Amino acid sequence: MTQEQYNNLLQKAFASEYAFYLKAQNFHWNVEGYLFPQYHEFFGHIYEEVSGSIDTFAEQLRAARVYAPAAFTLLEELSDVRGQTGTVDGMQMTQELLLDSDMLAEMFKTAFLAAEEMGDYGLSNFFADRQDAHRKHSWMLRSTLK
Repeated sequence: MTQEQYNNLLQKAFASEYAFYLKAQNFHWNVEGYLFPQYHEFFGHIYEEVSGSIDTFAEQLRAARVYAPAAFTLLEELSDVRGQTGTVDGMQMTQELLLDSDMLAEMFKTAFLAAEEMGDYGLSNFFADRQDAHRKHSWMLRSTLK
C-alpha cells in the first residue's frame, strides 16, 4: 500500500465515522412514535460513544501527518455512510444504523490491517478499539430489530 492510498483510507474512515455520528444524532433528535423514549435513549448512547472518538481520531490522523477532513462537502464526498434526509420510523432508523455500523466495523478492520502494514501501531490499536465499538453497536442494533 502506498502512503497516498493509506492517507486516503484514513480520511475515508474518519469521514465515515463522522457521518455515522451525525446520522445517529439526527435519529436521536428526530425519532417519533410510541417507542420514542427507548429509541431516543438508545440512539443517544450510540452517538455519544462515537462522538467521544472523533477528536481522538482527528488527532491520530494529524499525528500520522494526515489532515482530518472537516468541510461538510468533503466529509460527504469521502464518507461511505449516507445521511438520512427523509422522515423514517424508529425501526428503519435502527436498520440503517445497523448496516452502517457493520460496514464501519469492516472498514476499521481494513484500516487496522493497513496501519499494521505501515508500522503505525498506535493508530492500529485505535482502529481495533473502533472495530470493537461498532461490533457492540451492531449487536445491540441487531438485537433491537428482533
